[in-house]
Amino acid sequence: MLKEFITRNSGNTILLSLKSFKTETVKGRTVAIIIIAILLADQVLKFWVKTNMLYGEQIFVFGRWFRLFFIENEGMAWGWKFGGSWGKLALTVFRLIAVIFGVFYIRSIIRQKYHRGFITCVALIFAGALGNLIDSMFYGLIFSASDHGLPLAEVLPPNGGYAGFLHGRVVDMFYVPIIEDKMMPSWVPIWGGEPFTFFAPIFNLADASISAGVIAILLFQKKFFNKEPEKDNPTIETNSPVNDTVQVL
Repeated sequence: MLKEFITRNSGNTILLSLKSFKTETVKGRTVAIIIIAILLADQVLKFWVKTNMLYGEQIFVFGRWFRLFFIENEGMAWGWKFGGSWGKLALTVFRLIAVIFGVFYIRSIIRQKYHRGFITCVALIFAGALGNLIDSMFYGLIFSASDHGLPLAEVLPPNGGYAGFLHGRVVDMFYVPIIEDKMMPSWVPIWGGEPFTFFAPIFNLADASISAGVIAILLFQKKFFNKEPEKDNPTIETNSPVNDTVQVL
């Protein structure tokens, strides 16, 4: 009787462990698919823009408010800059450290069974950071320079790339000027009477992925981090009939 009880209890324990492992594997696979899909789309689009559009060229996709507008930036997301050549190097190293940390962080929140939505948002942020990191690390090595008056960029040019390792420029292309070339009312402080455009920044898919992840976390943080109290598992004495749905002490 005792042998049968131990065998059944061990079997239940193994089954529960397998179910837990399977759940973790599925979540990890889902995160990997999200990251790879965003990364591939981001890099394919950047390669196409870099090798098929002249610097500063625009392609109107939907009217005048959504365009592909090829520029490059040496700084952070949305074209922000940071401290020249040394700033660029520091920013790229910081991105590299953040991406390495992100691998362990994603693994940790999957194992701790965080909210599926939060894990998805972290995956979006990670994919975007990795996409821009690839530009900064390798694009200076594998592409010729793009600038006003220069021809289309070449892949692996004979004379080498336009910059060294970690000094590549991030390719941007999405331009969404919903309101363009309007005059700010004169009564507006500081900017009154000056032309303005909304939305002016030029960005890429990686930037959009990062922003979507951050905004979603801010909007749904209560849902993501609202932990329900753990329920006590029912117990029985060892000399009672065994039930597969209860825990034996």
